[in-house]
Amino acid sequence: MIRIIKSTDFKKENITQKESSSTAITTTVAEIITNVKERGDKALYEYTKKFDGCSPDGFELAKAAMDRAFEKTPPEFISILERAAKNIEKFHRNQIQKGFELSCEDGIILGQKVIPVERVGIYVPGGTAAYPSTVLMNCIPAKIAGVKEIIIATPPSAVSPSAASHINGVDVRVIAAAKIAGADRIFTIGGAQAIAALAFGTKSIPRVDKITGPGNAYVAEAKRQVFGIVGIDMIAGPSDILIIADASANPSYIAADMLSQCEHGIDSPAVLVTNCEVLVERVRKELEVQLPKLPREEIARKAIINHGLIILTKSIEEAFDISNTLAPEHLEIQLDEPFDYLEKVINAGSVFLGKYTPEPLGDYYAGPNHTLPTAGTARFSSALSVDDFTKKTQYISYSKEALNDASDDVIRFAEEEGLMAHALSISKRVGR
Repeated sequence: MIRIIKSTDFKKENITQKESSSTAITTTVAEIITNVKERGDKALYEYTKKFDGCSPDGFELAKAAMDRAFEKTPPEFISILERAAKNIEKFHRNQIQKGFELSCEDGIILGQKVIPVERVGIYVPGGTAAYPSTVLMNCIPAKIAGVKEIIIATPPSAVSPSAASHINGVDVRVIAAAKIAGADRIFTIGGAQAIAALAFGTKSIPRVDKITGPGNAYVAEAKRQVFGIVGIDMIAGPSDILIIADASANPSYIAADMLSQCEHGIDSPAVLVTNCEVLVERVRKELEVQLPKLPREEIARKAIINHGLIILTKSIEEAFDISNTLAPEHLEIQLDEPFDYLEKVINAGSVFLGKYTPEPLGDYYAGPNHTLPTAGTARFSSALSVDDFTKKTQYISYSKEALNDASDDVIRFAEEEGLMAHALSISKRVGR
């Protein structure tokens, strides 16, 4: 079922992932964005009817809906959301950056301000599923950063108006999480059309400065196409996991953790890298035992068959070399004394240390963000953080005397680049 190879046969191409976009998706998304940009709310109503099967009277949830959502959500789950939010807030508060100012010498002041993005749009997938964890992981860092207005866009479900689990088609758990996390407004709009509305604004939906949050291939492509009009967090691909383990690891734990990613979707890679041949066979058997017990067995099985892989290495050091090559979104280190190996990690979105730190802890509860670089992009990018909701503005001040001291260097530099107006702007001030 799952492919098993030796490290000598390993190539990066062994980890196949479905491309996040295609010509058909690119064309469709471009048409949606143009339509929303030109026709605004009229286009949004048409797409909501077409894709979500809903005909709303308006897109924005009333603020009272947040209070009603609390009443409809089981109290024990409200408590869980609050505990998770507390953990997330505690972790992200340590990411706050302050500006600085340097008095370099007489008459020169240099500095940097850290300024929150004014308005952020957070996309929360919906429809047949609910993701309150996405709300917490995106809203809380934005709130800590000082964002003035946090807007959520989430697609409505075509459920009965009397359904206790939903308000205007939105799952009450998502709305409750939004209240806990400090979101300001919620709009029942999804898909590429939601990204277009947030990027350009419509009569009903205000234009934002940055868009964050996961979505399907159409949402990801829409974020790609509006980047530059607005900021985005990242282009997320299928969720993935890589586990490094040795003979001391529990094969049942490993199989469960691999499947926890595979149930996300049929394109989600799950990789075990180990130096123990016995563990390879035990994990393979455990996958077969656990798969039939999953409600999403069909999805997880396809992912394991198409994107699952076990790599047998000669050493644990070689396992880390492979991991750094693949740059996984989630890296589990199921070894004795896992902190001894942390320095070997160069490329990974988030690292889970020890046999009792499974990846789902990070998805929901521990505190570090679960919005992570996928598809090997951990080579150059990072988890969502408070930094994603701020911008940095530099400032410079020179006195006349300081400018005079620097003038010869700056004029010469400008002349070397052939930009004589640059040189002139200096010489005019110092009488040259």
